Amino acid sequence: MSRLETRQLLYFVAVAEEKHFGRAAQRLGIAQPPLSRAIRDLEQQLGVQLLVRTTRRVALTQAGRTLLDDAQVVLNAVAVAENHARRAGRGVSTLRLALKADYDGGLLPMILDVYDLLPVELLLGGYGEQLPALHDGRADVALVLAPFDDRGLDSEPLITGPRVVALAASDPLAAHTHLQFSDLAGRRLPYGQPADNGEPTPPFPPHSPLDHSQIFNLIEVGSAVWFLPAWLAERFPRPGITYRPVEGLDPITLNVAWPARSRSAAVAAFVDAAQQAARTVRSRKGQPRT
Repeated sequence: MSRLETRQLLYFVAVAEEKHFGRAAQRLGIAQPPLSRAIRDLEQQLGVQLLVRTTRRVALTQAGRTLLDDAQVVLNAVAVAENHARRAGRGVSTLRLALKADYDGGLLPMILDVYDLLPVELLLGGYGEQLPALHDGRADVALVLAPFDDRGLDSEPLITGPRVVALAASDPLAAHTHLQFSDLAGRRLPYGQPADNGEPTPPFPPHSPLDHSQIFNLIEVGSAVWFLPAWLAERFPRPGITYRPVEGLDPITLNVAWPARSRSAAVAAFVDAAQQAARTVRSRKGQPRT
């Protein structure tokens, strides 16, 4: 009985996600011909067609989509095993919390005041990096903005708050106290999308290459506007930027998330501490229970 190897799954996932053999080969750091041969060998081994190839791109067959879902689970499990083994070998006893800086809604200091079961190691990363860290075992728990892909995860909502638009103080719209999406016609978001189309939450694309300071610089010179949580706007008062509410702009919810397979008492205690901190914040602001 032939068995699939991790390398085969890694190659297939790269091609399936990139939908292009050249980009997948570059991502893997290998040449394209051996990658193509590996995928053909995998199809022959399984006896099914996984990909439909064209001159420009590849598409998944039903068998390919099924294998992609299962392969991602397997590769995540392998990564978890590797990270857990390394951690155990180093004798590390910490709770690893993944989050994006300043996206804690002001809760982090309160959570850490309450939580005292283990030292907390902060894994700060760009937007979109928290969920992969949960899946591959680098993080035990994370603070993330909804909506997010919760497959394989458990989560609890903590606080919900409004979003606002950040625009240059010199922009004529800064003279208005409230805005409509139609008022933003002709203006662009930091990644080029038309601002008057609105923007689905969350406010950053996955694995965003821009940090806050870069985005704020774009806004100050009038090159972009940006939708962001009001709690984040409060942390970054800048003379060159004005924040305004926009009618119809959806609020945003901060969640605590952790792997569904986790049976860690330390994780459970952290979730309890996060919920306690959230209740305190909501009671101060007179907000209903989330």
